[in-house]
Amino acid sequence: RKSLPRCRRINRMLSNDSAPPPSFSRSNSQASMDSTSMEDFWCEVESIKESSEDGSEEATLLEFKPADEGELEAEWLQDVGLSTLISGAEEEDGQALLSTLTRTQAAAVQKRYNTYTQTLRKKNKHTVRDVRDIFGTNDSSPTFETVPVSPVPSNGIQLPGQKPVWKSVSSNSCLDCGQDKGSTSVTEELSYEVSFSESIMVLPKSQEWPKNQRFKKEDSALPKFIVRKSRFGLTEVGDLSPEDMKKIRYLSLIELTAFYDALGVELKRNRAERVRGRENGLFGVPLNVLLENDQKKVPGIKVPLIFQKLLLKLEETGLETEGILRVPGSASRVKNLHQELEAKFYEDTFDWDQVRNNDAAGLLKMFIRELPSPLFTVEYLPAFITLVEKISKIKLQLQALHLLIMLLPEANRDTAKAFLQFLKKVVANEGKNKMNLWNVSMIVAPNLFIYKGKRANQQEMQAAATTAHIVRLLIRYQDILWTVPSFLISQVRKMNEAAMNNSKRQLMFDKGVRKLLRRKTMERERPERPE
Repeated sequence: RKSLPRCRRINRMLSNDSAPPPSFSRSNSQASMDSTSMEDFWCEVESIKESSEDGSEEATLLEFKPADEGELEAEWLQDVGLSTLISGAEEEDGQALLSTLTRTQAAAVQKRYNTYTQTLRKKNKHTVRDVRDIFGTNDSSPTFETVPVSPVPSNGIQLPGQKPVWKSVSSNSCLDCGQDKGSTSVTEELSYEVSFSESIMVLPKSQEWPKNQRFKKEDSALPKFIVRKSRFGLTEVGDLSPEDMKKIRYLSLIELTAFYDALGVELKRNRAERVRGRENGLFGVPLNVLLENDQKKVPGIKVPLIFQKLLLKLEETGLETEGILRVPGSASRVKNLHQELEAKFYEDTFDWDQVRNNDAAGLLKMFIRELPSPLFTVEYLPAFITLVEKISKIKLQLQALHLLIMLLPEANRDTAKAFLQFLKKVVANEGKNKMNLWNVSMIVAPNLFIYKGKRANQQEMQAAATTAHIVRLLIRYQDILWTVPSFLISQVRKMNEAAMNNSKRQLMFDKGVRKLLRRKTMERERPERPE
């Protein structure tokens, strides 16, 4: 291929002899990867660069504004549904959310609110509420009682007097990544009963994770996880109402922040001020806009029609194609197909038989790269990178990744789920297409985590193995990632119960007021008795 010599030069540049020392400490995953094993990654980066240089991909304006002091904390409080702490208003929803928090979650909220109030006091903007007023304590060092979290059925309602019956369910039994059945992979247990941040707080010293752990590219290096679930089953993201998923996102961000705090890791977030995308068409259109346009044609769909069609084309004819995703299609053909799709797709006049498998794979990756905002969102891309660079144990990486998936907007999450299910099928056909889990991860990673049209810098080069490892975790453990942890379900149930109790109290108050008004009205309308 045209860019192959250039890829090899990049790999030589990244070798131990020629690479300059990085400006920050390399992650464990980066240290374990040699330049040869990353050749496919850098060939894909060069392919992306060439496609952007020949004009086949339009530039997207993504503006960032440096955060003012205190603004990040204010945005965080708004994003977790606690904007009332900023406005000072007394709302039942905020109080219900605060009442369900665990000790570590409450500490995370208190820490951000303290920083926000201290910043406002420095700026002398206005008087703010004291943190002790929020959590209802009178001393300066408030203590928190952990909210007990019990296993609940998929509808979020726990039946009284019934104890859960556990069944052992292995994620490997429903996730085939081409791993041999006789593999000696380590088996670990995942628990959804207790919040992830609380489980870290009680981790015995003898079980602390090694600081210099390294991972290998072989699939057998990934552990198998046993998920404990009750006889009521587990809840998937599609099982919950939009209102409950909104609460899940609030709690997931609080839990993720508490989780990173417990590990001593900073949770970094980007602030995208403006994203300029197309209002119509197929490529370069924001997911929400594209779905709104598609739903006029097919009501209720959750994944863009063009993305579904590209996946269907590849699943029907391309899963057994050797080097699928890795071997590029013709740049000129892909460019012409791109233009033809834009003109003919919605008219149902596009001829899919003319599309070769490698060209379809190129269009699929182009669609992902051309999204005005990355599939895993601009805000949380740094958090994805941090979970591998700063956290060495795969179980903890998976827990952080799980919470990040819960944070995704619905359109992004549904599209990502369809894409990862397709990648799982590609890996399952490794015997014919010669694409194992690590190969697929290396090819997909730059399309998800490196901004298009941007020359790879030293920091991105060092993050190459990190992003490939993230994609590998996404593919390997996707069945776990679409499941809502039961401790979050329990907290949502408590929020709903609190809201229901508040509604009942309000209803009783309204009934009493109406009864009093009716009696007063009757007294006024009653005719006076003649003397």
